[in-house]
Amino acid sequence: MHSEINTRSKATLAAASTGSDETDHLLRSTIKRIDKAAAKGVIHKNTAARQKSRLIKQVREQTGTAAAKS
Repeated sequence: MHSEINTRSKATLAAASTGSDETDHLLRSTIKRIDKAAAKGVIHKNTAARQKSRLIKQVREQTGTAAAKS
């Protein structure tokens, strides 16, 4: 599950850097997967919160908008 989170995060950031329309969908699915990993105990809940926060921040910086709210 760790590698899946990393793969989804990279895909989200790649879509955000190119200005793809899929960025919002990818961001939501990545956050969902992070939450699922935290719920199952694969990662700690604080780690999940930190990863989500950093990912959202990076997407906002790359897109230049505040549209990346979840």
